[in-house]
Amino acid sequence: MAWLYLLAASIVEIAMALLLKSSQGWTRLWPSVLGVAAAGASIFFLTHAVKTLPVGTSYAIWTGIGSVGVTLIGILWMGESATPLRLLCVAFVVAGMVGLRLLDGAA
Repeated sequence: MAWLYLLAASIVEIAMALLLKSSQGWTRLWPSVLGVAAAGASIFFLTHAVKTLPVGTSYAIWTGIGSVGVTLIGILWMGESATPLRLLCVAFVVAGMVGLRLLDGAA
């Protein structure tokens, strides 16, 4: 169950980042409010995940999924660059998350 909490925290983290981008520097009310609410929800789920998972692994995977998710959405739907070096860096983040998951897989 802890891994599902961590996945939920990561997905909500992606939503938070996109909402805060949409808030245009806190100048749009609803994206700002929803972004802050998403941040709270993400931390709520993360808190439940770290009850049983190692905190370092949880935090790294939480931020990693968020980073990779926002980066891919930025590339696919927001016209951000997809240079080979940028994609290689994303692959390194994914490799790090997989490695941590494998090392702490018994949790």
